[in-house]
Amino acid sequence: MIIVKTPLRLSFVGGGSDMKAFYVKKDGMVLCSAIDKFVYAIVKERFDDMIYINYSKKECVDHVDKIQHDLVREAMKMAGVSKGIEITTLADIPSTGSGLGSSSSITVALLHALYAYRNILVTAERLAMDACRIEIDILKKPIGRQDQYAAAFGGVNQFTFSPIKTTKRTPVEMGSSAKRKFASSLLLYYTGIARSADKILSNQEKNLLSNKKFKTMEKMVSLVEPFKKALKKEDIKECGMLMDLNWKLKQQMATGISNTKIQKMYNAAKNTGALAGKIVGAGGGGFLLLIVLREKQDAVFSALKEYRELPFMLEESGSKVIFDDRTYSSK
Repeated sequence: MIIVKTPLRLSFVGGGSDMKAFYVKKDGMVLCSAIDKFVYAIVKERFDDMIYINYSKKECVDHVDKIQHDLVREAMKMAGVSKGIEITTLADIPSTGSGLGSSSSITVALLHALYAYRNILVTAERLAMDACRIEIDILKKPIGRQDQYAAAFGGVNQFTFSPIKTTKRTPVEMGSSAKRKFASSLLLYYTGIARSADKILSNQEKNLLSNKKFKTMEKMVSLVEPFKKALKKEDIKECGMLMDLNWKLKQQMATGISNTKIQKMYNAAKNTGALAGKIVGAGGGGFLLLIVLREKQDAVFSALKEYRELPFMLEESGSKVIFDDRTYSSK
């Protein structure tokens, strides 16, 4: 049996520039962090040649091509596993429509577990690249490349996406004081809205063909370097100003990114002291991320008491095998 633990992620500024429609013309850039909320992939050898898959549904098939779960199917093919296996996926939070990159985290976790099952050592770079191939190239999902890399590497990073489809990782070096100060200023609230990101992302990708929308995305990218500098200087107010500007720009990229309920939550937080707020992921629902100075947090807690908070911390580790008890066979 192999168990892999892979983190979810939060993006602060630059999100959306990791989509092909942008980075084929100009380098995209995102600043994001893994968080201590995880997905798990469990792989166990079976005595027979059947394939069992357990997630929100249960599948039992005799051939990999019959698997309905597209991420499991393609991960098995890529890792070279075709039969005699049971796969289970679990998550700390519901994976549908969270905006925390859960789909990519699951893809990374599945690949990591299946490669380990075959006794193949892979780097975080390889996991991220293979996950991108599955989600973007094979399954044609309208998503970018940051989630896969954030899940594979962990930590707080700046990712730069180039026209030749390479991704450069630059870890954001912060002292322990700066990291504690920033992490303690972050609050995450569930909007109560679960949504599929595909429609919003498809519209956003299409809109990037417009010169006006492309320039808006360029402005979002231009916030990454100042945000990184503010982090290092422990300037939380500057981080808040930049993330809030990113949210205002992001709403111009496609319809459906915000709505009345989200705006109500955002206004309630801002009116009681939050420096910034943004929906994580594509928008339209999922989680609202806030930057709030410690002395203002009680007021924000009170204003948003009808919503569910998700306490979290920033996570240093990327995808990792946490249990490995294999019996080797010829399968």
